[in-house]
Amino acid sequence: MNVRLLPSGEAALLVECGSLDEVLALHDALAADPRPGLVELVPAARTILVAVDPARLPLESVATWVRRAAASGGRADAASGPRRSTTPPARAGDDEPEPAIVRVVYDGVDLAETAALLGCSTDALVECHTAARWRVAFGGFAPGFGYLVSDDWAFEVPRLDAPRTRVPAGAVALAGAFAGVYPRESPGGWRLVGRTDADLWNPDRAEPALLAPGRRVRFEAVR
Repeated sequence: MNVRLLPSGEAALLVECGSLDEVLALHDALAADPRPGLVELVPAARTILVAVDPARLPLESVATWVRRAAASGGRADAASGPRRSTTPPARAGDDEPEPAIVRVVYDGVDLAETAALLGCSTDALVECHTAARWRVAFGGFAPGFGYLVSDDWAFEVPRLDAPRTRVPAGAVALAGAFAGVYPRESPGGWRLVGRTDADLWNPDRAEPALLAPGRRVRFEAVR
């Protein structure tokens, strides 16, 4: 895996990857093998921001750590000894933490049209959405908004030709290869397939975002 390291102030490096899959693999490797002084890993579509306490983890050491993880193809460094995981593991397995369950009423205004665009029935679309094992790849757009991806999801969903000026909080939506849930009322161009009352963003919680990067997610249909 080839990555490019860019300075980002005195306490962070920005790591550029070649694809979202590389971001996910490298994020998992770094999260599974954290260094003392690591403050936060912030993944995005093509980058990971590695924020540190430079007094405990100099940027030169960060660069070495990242390059070593990248050279291994995103696998955790097997020679680094016992690990302390700070985020859920990347791939499904027996030791995988329980996913966040998001209960959804599938009555979105775009559900029927989206199913037609994808060449399936609404029931089939809902079944695929609930059967898929989702993972939050990265956050953005608004506090608590997670971009969810799944190896089980084969659809590429076109965005609306014109974004809506108002999408209600809790709207469950699709766009491109992503699924997402609007944590608050906002404009948006994703296709709305359902709604949920899940508490997606709560600053009073230790982990404010329910759908934080690395979190596993399952959607569950309710009436």
